[in-house]
Amino acid sequence: MNSRAGFESEYPFASNYLDLDGARYHYLDEGAGETLLFVHGNPTWSFAWRNLIKDLSADYRCVAVDHIGCGFSDKPQDYPYTLDQHVTNLTRLINTLDLNNTTLIAHDWGGAIGMGAATRLPERFSRFVLMNTAAFRSTSIPLRIAICRIPIFGTLAIRGMNAFARAAISMAVEKHERMTRAVRTGYLAPYGNWADRIATLRFVEDIPLKKQHPSYGTLKQIEEGLQQFREYPVLFPWGEQDWCFTPDFLEEFLNFFPNAETLRIPEAGHYVFEDAHEKLIPRIREFLAAHPLKAVGV
Repeated sequence: MNSRAGFESEYPFASNYLDLDGARYHYLDEGAGETLLFVHGNPTWSFAWRNLIKDLSADYRCVAVDHIGCGFSDKPQDYPYTLDQHVTNLTRLINTLDLNNTTLIAHDWGGAIGMGAATRLPERFSRFVLMNTAAFRSTSIPLRIAICRIPIFGTLAIRGMNAFARAAISMAVEKHERMTRAVRTGYLAPYGNWADRIATLRFVEDIPLKKQHPSYGTLKQIEEGLQQFREYPVLFPWGEQDWCFTPDFLEEFLNFFPNAETLRIPEAGHYVFEDAHEKLIPRIREFLAAHPLKAVGV
C-alpha cells in the first residue's frame, strides 16, 4: 500500500489505477469539465502538480499520471524504462479514459512524453502548456546530471543514496522556505529504497545525446511531429533560474512555436510549480479562457 504519512494534507486526492499488462499505472482524476492532462518528469511524480490541481479541479477535469517506476505506480525491476514505453503507457491511458480536447500540462521529461503522446494521438489534443522541459534533440547536459550517468557511480548515488531526488528538493527550487517537511516528505516518499529508485536511474540513463542511443529515434520522431501543432495555442511558463532546462531551451521551443505565449519567471527555478504556483495558476486560467475549445467531447 502506498503510504501518505507525513504529507496527507498536501496530497488529498483519490488514487486510480490502470493495469498495463500487469504493471499498475497510478493516476489522479479530479474535477469535471475540459480535460487538463498533467505529465511529470524525473524525479518527481503527480505530487508536483498538487497546488495546480487543488485550484484548477474546481473548473476542469485534472488527470495526472505517475509514470511506471514513479510515484504510486508499480516499480518493476525488469522493465523497458524507455521514452517509447512511457509514451505508449500514456497513450493507453488517454485511449482508455477516452480523453478528448485535451490540454497537456507538462514539465521536464513530461514534455517529451506528453508531446510524444500528442504526436501519436493528435486528434485528442487542443492546447499545450509546457514548462522547463524539452521535446527535441539536444547535446546539452548539465554536469550535475552527466556525473549521474557515470557507470557504477551513478547507480550507487541514485539508487543507493537517493542522491538525485534528494538533491532536487534543494537544487531545483529557489524559494527553499516552501520546501517544508511535508513537501520534502511528499517528493521523497515513493523512492524510499534501492528497488523503488529504479526509474530515477533509468530516466537519467535514457537521455539520448547520440544517434546510437536507443531513445534517439523516438525523440527525433517527437521533434519532427511538433510541426503539426505550430498553430495550436501554446503557453510556455519558464523558471529562468533553472540550471537544467535553461532559458535557451525556451528559445529553442519558440523556433517550433513562434506564436506561443510565454510566462518568464526570473525568480523561479526548475521546480517552477513550487517557486511560482501563485503566478502559474492565474496565467494558466487566463490562457485557457483566451483559447476556448471549439467543441468539447468530440
